[in-house]
Amino acid sequence: MPIRKKKSKPRPRRIKLADYVRETWDADVATFRLCGMDEVGRGAYAGPLVAAAVVLPYRWRHRYLRDSKMLTAQQRETADVAIRKVALGYAIAEISVADINHYGLGWANVEIFRRLVEMVEADGYCCDGRLRIDANQPVHTLVKGDDLIPAISAASIIAKVHRDALMRRMHEEAPQYNWFSNKGYGAPVHRRAIMEHGPHRQHRNVFVTNLMQRELDFAEVAAAV
Repeated sequence: MPIRKKKSKPRPRRIKLADYVRETWDADVATFRLCGMDEVGRGAYAGPLVAAAVVLPYRWRHRYLRDSKMLTAQQRETADVAIRKVALGYAIAEISVADINHYGLGWANVEIFRRLVEMVEADGYCCDGRLRIDANQPVHTLVKGDDLIPAISAASIIAKVHRDALMRRMHEEAPQYNWFSNKGYGAPVHRRAIMEHGPHRQHRNVFVTNLMQRELDFAEVAAAV
């Protein structure tokens, strides 16, 4: 029988930037400074939450300007350098694990964008997702925005490159968790290391507590069989 090829998921079609700016802010895209924002590390077991904000020149494009998850590490590094060179403005913000553990991840995910709005001057702000962000300027949110709006794509790339570098440095002080490779996410080798060595101060309580509870429940079930 012939082998059927898996159909690749179609990428979201980029909306026309001029239409987006006109419909959202009633402005001319050629003179409008649009600040795109995106975060990385929301679902990680360890490490800070990182987000970036970027204002791109009108009509600037790059072959790797897309959602950072669609790129290799080398492609992200290449795009990161190019974006920083041409950006009309950009900033990176971090929320520490200590603050995430104290105030919660939901708070952190909103707070980080609020800070970025204060750090970058623009005519309008937009970010990926469905959040309600109480900032000193209105923020428009857009689902799949990191693959639809160039400025959000740029922010996702800068944030990802920055956080990956942080996790590689953190790996040096706790190599048993292999953060160099898994970047703090819940890869099997990372989960096993947490169970073997216990949590580190850079681990997020909510994820580690859930992991340990699941392992405890599994052990109790296995012992009862």
